[in-house]
Amino acid sequence: MATKKPINKVQPIEEVRIGAIKAAIWRNEGDGGARFNVTFQRLYKTEDGQWQSTGSFGSYDLLLLAKVADATHTRVLQLIEEEKQQQRQAPAA
Repeated sequence: MATKKPINKVQPIEEVRIGAIKAAIWRNEGDGGARFNVTFQRLYKTEDGQWQSTGSFGSYDLLLLAKVADATHTRVLQLIEEEKQQQRQAPAA
């Protein structure tokens, strides 16, 4: 039986993926403006061929996890700078 996904499901603004390791970047509005959070997952196939994900990483995943974290950190810094530029360009109220 298929389950319906909510229509207004919140999606990450970007994903960074290397191999089976994926980071999702989430944008949250706060009193001081946008904040970015990151979640990490390891993707794998089950015996029946279905894709699943987990937040658990084996010792063999750690170097790749670090590389994804580094690339994601760089992208989040870029997003923060883009936010600052947009705020500078916005007309004063």
